[in-house]
Amino acid sequence: MSSTEVQPDVPVTEWRDKKRYWWLLGMFVPAIMLVVIGLVRVFNDLGLTPISHVLFWGGPILVYIIIPTIDLLLGPDGSNPPDEWMERLEKDKYYRYILFAYIPLQYITFFLACYLITAHDLTWLGFPDGLALVDKIGLAISISFVGGIGINTAHELGHKKENLERWLSKITLAQTFYGHFYVEHNRGHHVRVATPEDPASSRLGETFWAFWPRTVWGSLKSAWHLEKSRLERMGKSPWTIKNDVLNAWLMSVVLFGAVLALFGWELLPYLILQAVLGFSLLEVVNYLEHYGLRRQKLPSGRYERCSPQHSWNSDHMCTNVFLYHLQRHSDHHAYPTRRYQILRSWDGAPNLPSGYASMIVLAYIPPIWRRVMDKRVLAHYEGDVTKANIQPSKREKILAKYGAAEQD
Repeated sequence: MSSTEVQPDVPVTEWRDKKRYWWLLGMFVPAIMLVVIGLVRVFNDLGLTPISHVLFWGGPILVYIIIPTIDLLLGPDGSNPPDEWMERLEKDKYYRYILFAYIPLQYITFFLACYLITAHDLTWLGFPDGLALVDKIGLAISISFVGGIGINTAHELGHKKENLERWLSKITLAQTFYGHFYVEHNRGHHVRVATPEDPASSRLGETFWAFWPRTVWGSLKSAWHLEKSRLERMGKSPWTIKNDVLNAWLMSVVLFGAVLALFGWELLPYLILQAVLGFSLLEVVNYLEHYGLRRQKLPSGRYERCSPQHSWNSDHMCTNVFLYHLQRHSDHHAYPTRRYQILRSWDGAPNLPSGYASMIVLAYIPPIWRRVMDKRVLAHYEGDVTKANIQPSKREKILAKYGAAEQD
């Protein structure tokens, strides 16, 4: 299967980044609550309070309905920057500032949501007795999407070499209490990707609901082990502020302590809900990015080098913009430090049938997910299912289903 990069079909001198200003839409995710508050006031003033209640569920509506619909309408992106433009785009700080802008908007939304959930008098908004329980739950779920997509922002920043970007990555992760992702993703997942040893690579036959506890616990253990080993090599104890797992978690402790002190303990269940759902959004994306794909072992016993064939791609325009080209995952694993604006689609990389936003909904429903994806894994390996990363508990059943035998 070819691994060549898709080349642009326009002359180099005429090429331009057609998404240059569309990237600003990524900031709409953390800003959505500011828009919602304005709309809630308008609809309450018009006597259309039922619509106001729906608006507090804007996060899942955006991610599960609006973005997939736009993906369907716009179709694939299909444009790659030419080689001659790569360095110019890499150095253009405009793209970096877009990422930076996400973070203050994320926390403005977070603090605003904490206030709205705990306020007992919101007459100015049209709710003199405060929000109803269903509104509070919807609001907590909505900000979980802000935090979850914020993990993707942290992912982009965490891969870079500049200290500022790395610290901003940890700050972004604080809302979801998932700071260990900074360590595990960069030094764990990128080393073990598409192998049975990687807790963030899902297996053929493994449901998302089985994958979730394995990846959450496995990633946490891996991050601690990696950081403990790093510090031991330096002759230091892991119980130090220089431990990147501990200092990232400390940011979450400070953040959660601050909002509980400001808004009261009644906020706690909503705080936990948004954190769990936020990092679960990351993990469902992890689930679909490498499902069933496996790097083969070489005669030396080592795994082959990670290539574009070991990640599922999607190039749908809308999700590309909202997730900063995360869907161009094959290029990301081939070149982890590439900035999002220069990530490319690869000819020959395995492709999902739709954008990430659509596929995560399928991942929640195992029978539909397997009906859509298992045959694609099999086709990717040209019918040889023994090459796939198979869920151990389903191995015999899957081999029998596809008439395969274990290879020596």
